[in-house]
Amino acid sequence: MTDVSDGLSVTVPAMGLVVLIGVSGSGKSTFARTHFKPTEVLSSDFCRGLVSDDENDQSATPDAFDVLHYIVGTRLRRGLLTVVDATNVQRAARASLITLAKSHDVLVDAIVLDVPESVAVDRNAARPDRDFGRHVIARQHRDLQRSLSKLNKEGFRRVHVLRGTEQVDAVRIVRERPWNDRTDLHGPFDIIGDVHGCASELRSVLTKLGWTITLDETGVAIGASHPEGRQALFVGDLVDRGPDTVGVLRLVMGMVASGDALCVSGNHEAKLLRALRGSKVTISHGLAESLAQLEQEPEDFRARTLSFLDGLISHYVLDEGKLVVAHAGLKEAYHGRSSGRVRAFALYGDTTGETDEYGLPVRYPWAQEYRGKAMVVYGHTPVPEAEWVNNTICLDTGVVFGGALTALRYPERQIVSVPAEQQWYEPVRPLTPAAGDREPTVLRIGDVAGTRWLETTHAGKVKIPEENAAAALEVMSRFAVDPRWLIYLPPTMSPVATSTREGFLEHPEQAFEEYAGWGVTRVVCEEKHMGSRAIAVIAQDAQSAERRFGVSDGTTGVLYTRTGRPFFADTTELLERLRLSAQPLFESLDTDWLALDCELLPWSAKALDLIKTQYASVGAAATHALPEALTVLKQAAARGLDVEALTQQTERRLANAEKFREAYAAYVRPTQGLDGVTLAPFQILAAEGRALALTEPHEWHLAELAKLDGDLITPTRHRYVDLASRQEREEATRWWNDLTAGGGEGMVVKPAHLTDASVQPGIKVRGREYLRIIYGPDYTDSLSLLRDRKLGKKRQLARREHGLGLEALTAFIDRAPLWKVHQAVFSVLALESEPVDPRL
Repeated sequence: MTDVSDGLSVTVPAMGLVVLIGVSGSGKSTFARTHFKPTEVLSSDFCRGLVSDDENDQSATPDAFDVLHYIVGTRLRRGLLTVVDATNVQRAARASLITLAKSHDVLVDAIVLDVPESVAVDRNAARPDRDFGRHVIARQHRDLQRSLSKLNKEGFRRVHVLRGTEQVDAVRIVRERPWNDRTDLHGPFDIIGDVHGCASELRSVLTKLGWTITLDETGVAIGASHPEGRQALFVGDLVDRGPDTVGVLRLVMGMVASGDALCVSGNHEAKLLRALRGSKVTISHGLAESLAQLEQEPEDFRARTLSFLDGLISHYVLDEGKLVVAHAGLKEAYHGRSSGRVRAFALYGDTTGETDEYGLPVRYPWAQEYRGKAMVVYGHTPVPEAEWVNNTICLDTGVVFGGALTALRYPERQIVSVPAEQQWYEPVRPLTPAAGDREPTVLRIGDVAGTRWLETTHAGKVKIPEENAAAALEVMSRFAVDPRWLIYLPPTMSPVATSTREGFLEHPEQAFEEYAGWGVTRVVCEEKHMGSRAIAVIAQDAQSAERRFGVSDGTTGVLYTRTGRPFFADTTELLERLRLSAQPLFESLDTDWLALDCELLPWSAKALDLIKTQYASVGAAATHALPEALTVLKQAAARGLDVEALTQQTERRLANAEKFREAYAAYVRPTQGLDGVTLAPFQILAAEGRALALTEPHEWHLAELAKLDGDLITPTRHRYVDLASRQEREEATRWWNDLTAGGGEGMVVKPAHLTDASVQPGIKVRGREYLRIIYGPDYTDSLSLLRDRKLGKKRQLARREHGLGLEALTAFIDRAPLWKVHQAVFSVLALESEPVDPRL
């Protein structure tokens, strides 16, 4: 318990619980308003008013504290400082709050406002809303005085006692962040796995990482620094088993003392600390070697070692919360928290309490269930090779057992290893691989089911309603390609603003005007292929497919639809032809895999049944029935009936029906299997290490794709337009007219340079005759009605789906776990379930 002197400060946890203790009228509410934000303070009076409309209704107290505890628990779960303003003079009231804080693994402090009883009585008498007598204050004051000597034993981290109104008024509150909070450190870091007394290998890996090792006059390593200002992070288990624990400690302690390194405690450090303190411990697992080596050192070194080990904490949260380092790993709920169970998890992992056939603890595979945003780097359980599992990685590759000492460069995510010089210690259990993040089953239904809010970089905050998610899950779970290849789904695309030109629903001039209004100065007009949207993901060979996608069945690529379904039962031949065509890109982009956005042509190759049932049947019926109707009308006219208007209308409808048949027939050509099928790539989505859809303008994409050759490839014709040039606009419009007159669908207008997310990524401008397929043969007779079409929701979807596609690509490029990639991929498909006019 700390008595606070006048003018001194009171230190409280920046994340945790502060319990104010004092009689009614001691000034707790004023104190809370003075030193804390209104949202941080929860008053029992306020909660009593919430449940009864009367803050002084004592009968509502049980319900009021139920509400108070619920809100406190929610805030603590979210990592927010919370202050409880209640009398809390009785042990039971304090105990429930301490239990609540510990259940959320946060620190809890008490601030006692110990003012004279007479002051409290006078203050209450001056308040018309306080009608209880002096005896109530007297009873509370007695309870407080009886509690003061016992508060330190109740579970508070610190108890601060302010005696008298002068101290209450003069004190200053200081917020103290947790020792494990190093979010201010951004690296770059070199994170080094379990060393276990292998000093020579530690020096080797530091040298390989570019560190300069500092030697004393006898040639002993006593520190290290990096010329580029990098900082080392050690995941613990520096000691035991190996040949030179003292050498490791001397080097690491020097690096930590100079600020060149941080180190967390491992379970072996914790055990060695207990032994050095004289506690009774079992001398096993290499501890005897460490104690023997330390016994040969001077007392001063042993004292410094004891102080160093005593100062090691369980874990660090770094780089604005993006990185967590703990010896045995740490689940998300424990990041930045402080409690015995958090420390136990960080030192020993999540164990079942059972032992395996080797006598070692059985551990829960927490990393397989991890869904946190922070990268977690750890050691403790040796594995043959460091491998990413759900944004976590174990760096203990068993150097002391003859394996390797492994480090991770952060944020580069580069793994650097040096082999062990020999096997220094016989392992009790053979090294087994970590459970990898490479199986199709890594996606859990909870990752994509239900109503979700996605916080994304490229699409903002996106809500996925439960019903949309269910529809997407149905499609994906039943029809999708192997999910390891499913790294992207293409977005929908908005049509151009409706034209007011006579006879036109869509026209290029509106696209040019819109982009100019959005601040775009130059656009590219790309031929819109009338085919089926296709995503091609191809690896250069089977080894590349296994390395990057975890696919080991010999397949080297996939071609799928905009809903993630395979186009054909067997695309081996088509993908092999595409791989050969793409060799120039593999070389120029220095990559062994590519993701391409394409159109598969012709439309009839995939949609022939749709053409026959939905379009050909309409065309056949119209061209059969309307001539018969004209024959009847001519006969009626010959008998003197006035049917001229009806005849003209029928003739016009027949002409429209014939144009309708010509429109869809332009996209039908004979194919036999894959013979006659071509691909028209128009964007390189990604390659190794690069999300090219995000970083390169369309001009670059089209130039690179021009390198593709072979009869499989249909080029995408295009032209650029300076929006300030009336001549270039008119020339592009004539080009569009020529395309559409020749049976083309139209064009897509896109910004030629990179833009922000507020600009439509592309606008389609479809031809007059192609729109007959979409709106029906006689749509030109209803243009006045169709011009009232609403584009707002379609455009919102187009931007969001485009952003989600980029989110999926960047997650894959950044080697995020597959479930993270699929959350964005599923969301694109889920948004497609939104009720929007399908003709847009």
